[in-house]
Amino acid sequence: MKTRSSSVFAVLAVLGLSTPVRAGEVQVAVAANFTAPMQKIAAKFEKDTGHKAALSFGSTGKFYAQIKNGAPFEVLLAADDETPAKLGKEGFAIGASRFTYAIGRLVLWSAKAGFVDDKGAVLKQGAFDHLAIANPKLAPYGAAAVESLGKLGLLGSIEPRFVQGENIAQTFQFVSTGNAELGFVALSQVFEGGRLKSGSAWIVPASLHSPIRQDAVVLAKGKGNPAADALMKYLKSDAARAVIESYGYEP
Repeated sequence: MKTRSSSVFAVLAVLGLSTPVRAGEVQVAVAANFTAPMQKIAAKFEKDTGHKAALSFGSTGKFYAQIKNGAPFEVLLAADDETPAKLGKEGFAIGASRFTYAIGRLVLWSAKAGFVDDKGAVLKQGAFDHLAIANPKLAPYGAAAVESLGKLGLLGSIEPRFVQGENIAQTFQFVSTGNAELGFVALSQVFEGGRLKSGSAWIVPASLHSPIRQDAVVLAKGKGNPAADALMKYLKSDAARAVIESYGYEP
C-alpha cells in the first residue's frame, strides 16, 4: 500500500518537479576586523540562498589554535593569508578552496575629532599617553602596526606606551572608550559607505607594511557541507563584494 507521501513524490516526478533542497548551516570563524561586513553578508547570504552562517568572531591566531584542537568550525575567514595556508598544509583545511576575499587597510584612529592629522604627524609629536594595538603575535593588524612604526623609526620611542588588545575588536574598544587616546585599528571598523564614521584618522600608507591579504578557506570539518561551499561562492559574488568595498577594503 502506497503512503500519502509516496504518492505526492510520484506526482511530483510525473510533473517533472523535484523536492526543494534543504537549507543548511555552516559554522564560520571570522577575523574580528571583518565583524561588521560579515554580519551584513551573512544576512544577505541567508536571504538569497536559504543557508545560514553561524558566526564566531575573534583573533586569527586563537582560531588557529582552536581549529587544531578540534573546534567545530567549517569555514575560516582569516585576517591573513598565512594561517589558512598553514592549516591546509597541516591537513586541517581544504587547500584548494582558499582564496583572498579582501585586502585590509590599517588606520591610526582616535575617537576625538581633530586629534589625528591626515599625515600621522601625531605619532612624532607624542602628545598622548597610550596607543592601542592588537597583539602582533596573534593579530595581523597588530603585526602591521609594529612593522609600520618600525619603518617610521618610531617603534622604540612609542612601544612603552602600547596598550595591547587581544584582538582588533578589543583594540578598537580601548580607543573608543578613551582608555587610549589613539590606536591602530582596521579601517573597516571606523569606515562605512565611503566615509569616516567618527573621530579622526590617518590611513596608513600600504608601503609601510606587508599587504594584509585576508584569505578564506573551507576547513576539514566543512568538507561536503553544501552550505560551506555556497558561502565560499557567495563571498565572490557582486553582492558580497559591494559590502566588502563599502567598508574600505581593497578588492
